[in-house]
Amino acid sequence: MAQHINTELPEVNFSEEGPIRHLHLGSEWIQGSMVVDAPNELVHEYIQRMMAWLLFMDPATVGERQALQLGLGAGSLTKFCAKELRMKNTTAIELNPQVLTACRGWFKLPADSARMRVVLADASVEIRQPRWQGAVDALQVDLYDEEAAAPVLDSADFYADCRNVLTEEGCMTVNLFGRTSSFQKSVDKMAAAFGSDAIWAFKSTREGNTVVLAQRTPSRPTRVVLTQRADYIKDHWGLPADKWVRVFKPVLP
Repeated sequence: MAQHINTELPEVNFSEEGPIRHLHLGSEWIQGSMVVDAPNELVHEYIQRMMAWLLFMDPATVGERQALQLGLGAGSLTKFCAKELRMKNTTAIELNPQVLTACRGWFKLPADSARMRVVLADASVEIRQPRWQGAVDALQVDLYDEEAAAPVLDSADFYADCRNVLTEEGCMTVNLFGRTSSFQKSVDKMAAAFGSDAIWAFKSTREGNTVVLAQRTPSRPTRVVLTQRADYIKDHWGLPADKWVRVFKPVLP
């Protein structure tokens, strides 16, 4: 299942900037961050927006749902889903075992448990396994190498595999960033897999990250519903969801 994951992978290191610790893959590009004294906090705006799938689900059901991250990064999303949302099951798929070691040693990622674990594997291979098909409520895709030039996996076939792992109410969120990436080309590939009416997008952050969301089953929640859920998300989980609804909309009206 897992490929030769120890071959030609970048060295992992970290840096510190005041109260914040950053993860790097042997380059200046930041792959994830943590507030040292608040290890479960989501530091970056784009990482917070990767939780936008919460807007499409009844908050009372979140604890019974399953999350899957493709790319561990600094473990931020994995920790938040498991420890703050207390989801029934949270799994991250990571190619580089050094990243897992770094997260456990430097970024306060707990050991595997019944509710949270990390699978060392190639994400494009692992998500085709039968156990994931139709089982994931929140799929979070953040796959970049040490150059951070474009998503490592960004094809219509890959996004079709992503759609296949989702439950009927499930959502995928993707971080699009990079010097050579093309937002419209990536969105077109997602639309080919999910349907053009299933795609939502935020405005780009100041750092150049654009988070895109795709629904397994397209829907158009009313502004009232989105606002009510945003208020709940802000009050219970401390995420600025009230701001999300102002800069988040369907790609197609």
